[in-house]
Amino acid sequence: MPKDRIIETLKAYKLAHQVLCVKAFNFQGKSLIGYVELTIYPLRADLKRIKLNSKQCRIYRVLVNDTWESTFWYNDPTLEAVQDEEKARQRSLEVYEKCYNGAVKSTNPDLGNGEVTIRLPQECLPLVAELQPIRINIEFSLEQPEGGLHFVLPNAEGTLAERGAHCFTYRHENSSRLWFPCIDSYAEPCTWKLEFTCDLEMTAVSCGDLLEVVYTTDKRAKTYHYYLSTPTSAPNIALAVGPFETLVDPNMHEVTHFCLPHLKGILKHTTSYLHESFEFYEELMSSRYPFSCYKQVFVDESYEDMQAFATMTIFSTNLLHSARVIDQTIITRKYMAAGIAQQFFGCFIVMQCWFDAWLTKGIAAYLTQLFVKKTFGNNEYRHGIAQYLKEVEEYEAQSGGIVLDPSTGQNNQYFSCFQPHTMSPAYLEMYNKKSMLILRMLEARIGATLLLQVFNKLQALAYTASQQKFVSNTWSNMLLSTNSFLKIISTVTGKDIQPFIDQWIYQSGCARFVGNFVFNRKRNVVELEIKQDHTAKGSLKYVGPLEMTIQELDGSFNHTFNIEENKTKFEITCHSKSRRNKKKKIPLMTGEEVDMDLSAMDADSPVLWLRVDKDMNLLRSVQWEQPDYMWQYQLKYERDVVAQSEAIQALRLFSTPATRKALTDVLECEQSYYKVRIEASMCLAKVANTMVTSWAGPPAMLNIFRKMFGSHSCPSIVRQNNFVKFQQYFILKAIPMAMAQLRNMHNICPPEVVRFLLDLFKYNDNSKNKYSDNYYRAALVDALAATVTPAVTTVTITGQSVNSDLSADTKAILDEITRCLNLEKLLSCYRHTVTVSCIRAIRVLQKFGHLPSDPGIFRSYAQHGVFRDVRLVAIESLVDFIKTDVNVSELYWLLEVVEKDPDKHVSYETIQMLSNNPPFRRGEDSLLNTEALVNRLWKLINCTLAHDAKLRCGVAEFYFVMFGRYRPACLHVPDSFIVFNMNEKKKPAMINPAIVSEQMTDMFEEDEDDLPSIMSTPIATPVVPKEESIIVDVESNSPVKEPGRPLLDKPTAVPAFMGMHSRSESPQAPLFSQGNKRKAESPPPGPPAKIPTLVKQESASGEDSNPVRLKIKIGNRSSVEDSSQMTSQPSVTMVTNVDLLPPVLFPEFLRFSRIPDDTQTQPPKPTKSEIPNLAYIAGDSQSRLSEDSNSSQEDSSVSRPVPPTGKTEGPTSFRGMFSSSPSSLPPVSDTVTITSAETDSSKHHKMKKKKKKNKHKHKHKHRHERHEKERSRDSKDRFSVTGVSSPMVPSVQSVTSMSSMDNTRDSAPSSPEFEVI
Repeated sequence: MPKDRIIETLKAYKLAHQVLCVKAFNFQGKSLIGYVELTIYPLRADLKRIKLNSKQCRIYRVLVNDTWESTFWYNDPTLEAVQDEEKARQRSLEVYEKCYNGAVKSTNPDLGNGEVTIRLPQECLPLVAELQPIRINIEFSLEQPEGGLHFVLPNAEGTLAERGAHCFTYRHENSSRLWFPCIDSYAEPCTWKLEFTCDLEMTAVSCGDLLEVVYTTDKRAKTYHYYLSTPTSAPNIALAVGPFETLVDPNMHEVTHFCLPHLKGILKHTTSYLHESFEFYEELMSSRYPFSCYKQVFVDESYEDMQAFATMTIFSTNLLHSARVIDQTIITRKYMAAGIAQQFFGCFIVMQCWFDAWLTKGIAAYLTQLFVKKTFGNNEYRHGIAQYLKEVEEYEAQSGGIVLDPSTGQNNQYFSCFQPHTMSPAYLEMYNKKSMLILRMLEARIGATLLLQVFNKLQALAYTASQQKFVSNTWSNMLLSTNSFLKIISTVTGKDIQPFIDQWIYQSGCARFVGNFVFNRKRNVVELEIKQDHTAKGSLKYVGPLEMTIQELDGSFNHTFNIEENKTKFEITCHSKSRRNKKKKIPLMTGEEVDMDLSAMDADSPVLWLRVDKDMNLLRSVQWEQPDYMWQYQLKYERDVVAQSEAIQALRLFSTPATRKALTDVLECEQSYYKVRIEASMCLAKVANTMVTSWAGPPAMLNIFRKMFGSHSCPSIVRQNNFVKFQQYFILKAIPMAMAQLRNMHNICPPEVVRFLLDLFKYNDNSKNKYSDNYYRAALVDALAATVTPAVTTVTITGQSVNSDLSADTKAILDEITRCLNLEKLLSCYRHTVTVSCIRAIRVLQKFGHLPSDPGIFRSYAQHGVFRDVRLVAIESLVDFIKTDVNVSELYWLLEVVEKDPDKHVSYETIQMLSNNPPFRRGEDSLLNTEALVNRLWKLINCTLAHDAKLRCGVAEFYFVMFGRYRPACLHVPDSFIVFNMNEKKKPAMINPAIVSEQMTDMFEEDEDDLPSIMSTPIATPVVPKEESIIVDVESNSPVKEPGRPLLDKPTAVPAFMGMHSRSESPQAPLFSQGNKRKAESPPPGPPAKIPTLVKQESASGEDSNPVRLKIKIGNRSSVEDSSQMTSQPSVTMVTNVDLLPPVLFPEFLRFSRIPDDTQTQPPKPTKSEIPNLAYIAGDSQSRLSEDSNSSQEDSSVSRPVPPTGKTEGPTSFRGMFSSSPSSLPPVSDTVTITSAETDSSKHHKMKKKKKKNKHKHKHKHRHERHEKERSRDSKDRFSVTGVSSPMVPSVQSVTSMSSMDNTRDSAPSSPEFEVI
């Protein structure tokens, strides 16, 4: 185990028993009232406080032992994740995740924390000192819950029972605290007594055995009493109340099913096979079902399709189906089998902490896949495993690695992986799939039989522990951890799998192999080259065994190689010689012998094909290169469905007649697995499109379809539907969809294919079929939509595009879709599958320009009250509409759905669709990329969705996709932020050479041999590489990381001039620049062309009492700013040159608007007399720079008050400066002049320096020349601006406020030189 593994905090008490009593439900008000009673055993004599979990519940009072009333505190920091206003203004996802992770951690029950802190009264402390149990009674109510408990109130007439009103609980990991106070941890199992009082027409279903139902004295309500004797954690407690119809399973009387009114008929058929699942699991693990009963409840608007709790599982009503439905049967049976598997691992045996969640989740999913293998066959099982492997590999390659046990601290995601409430829902989904794949890998390591024995041992130990009475550690065997799992495996098998755990559990990523081979005819060996791609995202450096399978002429042989760090080449000695003209059957891996046509292969090679890791015993991706004929042989003769799928995927790149024949043979072969045949049909369509110029005969697959499904007398007319053969049924649905992908030379679907599809609608006859054809008709509508290609448009002289009239084929398609949609309104089918396909087809017609883009039809179908599947497809169309048409109102309407929709599943699916197909991604230009959108999403994740962690993390993922981890670039620059240019590599940051601090004036008295120039004095700042920039918050004196750029290792020391005296510096030099010493008699180097100069002049009087004023010339105007106003508030000063800067380098927050040409004049080059030697002016403290970090306070304290001397004409806030119109800004001048007084000390210093100027004149001659060259070269890279008005960046003027800025911003690409967070 890693040394730095986080260990659970030892608690001072243990929970033994809990009572949950709900006295009343109010469906109209969506509320309940009740109490809980927790029996707690102190483990320490000094226990004084107890922490519990409770969210959104109103607690009225707390009693200890029913006698003493106790005081309590409630604090839930997750209600507002980022509470600091200054941090919240950054709108940074990194700041949010850090704060939110800290808030969740502060209420994590595994760490002994909670939202409610109860102080034990003094009267009960003697009992605590004796370690006697105490009972804590909490009275609470729940009103209008936003999570954890869902009320369904159909909009109909009649009583609540007649309308089907019901409520049920749901969870996202451990979230029972949302509907009753508890210790919301998997590591705190206890026994339960549950009481629920509801109306006479309602039924309350909960965990445990139903003891009795007691009616009230007035006969208007009844109370259900449940008792759960098996110790169970609070997250596994559930409740459902409604007018349920009850069905006792005829094969297992301890199993009961519940459904809403009028659904009992299909409930009976749906659950008829359930006893087979129980028998399979009990026989597989040689262990009985751990609980005494089991209940299945089907509810409407379920949070997920299936959620398992102790002794009961809550399903979606949409999983129910009749005997006429084929497609849903497979899905529903998998869900029900998963619910029972989770009773063994997940409800009975639970994780000790989140780091061990991969065990319970992975084992339950592994058992479910074994049931799929037994029920649906080995082909379905292997194809499903390959699909899971592909999904996990693609997710890790795109989003980063998945760490199953993050206790080592490894994390490459933008969110924390230490707690489930902070993790992305998409990440959690892949986490569960990866856990199952890792269990399969473990099965390959120790053997399937031994692994099942390990499961049996775990069940036996947990059952023994559950039957014992409470002692402090009695029930510890019901908690599963990685440590205990390793010990059990070592005990049962005698094997040490610690290296396996270290490689696959504590590390993220998967192995990525790239390989090829060459046959050496002289040595009769196959020379392999297998490399690993370590540079790819989400990759893992694998070291260990790798199995290779080679199919030769004499049979199939397995070889195992040991993958080492630097070894990439291997050899396989062939068992057979090449056959030139000898004909002999070739044995396959299955033992079957077949005849092959070997004319296509190399005559000198006996190798038919090679495969890497055929049993998928590794978490890997493989890019294998071999000739096309080998892929064709593998497709035709390999009996493994995974090998056939790999061959089909590879043959997409080989569009040859031989590939066409191989795909056709597989498609026509009835012995092939139906999913492989479907994949072959789709690949054949792609090959046909590539071979369109040489394709001979009718369109691909047309003759195959007519041969398989056409009438005997007239093949062009399809036969009557008969779906008795399920494989034929799935092929019947797939071939039309594949044919719809065909395109001719003009990249449009061939007209004969469109007519063929329309004929299928015309001649479809399901009158004598025992199964429903709704999924088949939906597939035909999808096929029609797939034939649509972009419309032909005519562009007029004015640039407007005018669509031509609909073509005949498109009009026929639109008529057929309209007919199907209208027919659905009169006679709807199961789950409205045809309506779903019609809505999707309408969106395709709109997208390709055949229909006007109108979101109204989709919004009407997306309203609450419409069937869920129809709503989701309408929302999917709206998401696509928003991306293509850049529609703001529809985006905000979808965000309303996410925030306020009663169906939380629809809210979550909506945000997932937006994340998968966002309106824009970070770095892209879009009119939707606005500050208003940032604020709206920030409010959702920061506080609005505080009671739904899954939805909250989903919105955070959407935020990340569009804006990244750091401050969105569309936001304006805060008042306290300064932009630094750090584009000079390996050069320490230097102080402005134009103004000298008091500390530096003494340097001129020193010998120049000992001290370098003033300009070489560095600020305490680490070296920043080129193309990096950092933004320092002046108020907080802390660096803020910029999007896409690494943060400095150490905080940057901010000198005083960055704060109070930031306006006094020269704009012609960056804040951080390499200093250059110049000759004493030479003036400071002039600025480059078009750079406004900031010059400090001596006053005429030469008196120090005069105030320091800034004289700013802007065009023909001038303004004088009071220095007291300038230093009153830190601001931003940026110098930019639009003419010199490439367009792609503009920051995203910049929008430059040109002003008339007459203002864009070339600035006159200042003469030597106009530019005094600033390096020798030591003015008052207002114009000095100091190396001391505290000099800002010191200088401000000694600075003299300056009376106002003139009215400021320039803008003093960003409101006037940020106008998008050029006229809102005064004309920009070419020069900016600063006047100030020169002190006597400055004159004295100048005289002393002048005496020394010849002493070292020759000494530094070459150094000056080198610095002058560097300065001239660097000046080309610096930004300057003249004659340009920016809505976001002010000119060289004083800016005192940015809070008034309300302009829209441009979304140009970010600049590598200047970026503002």
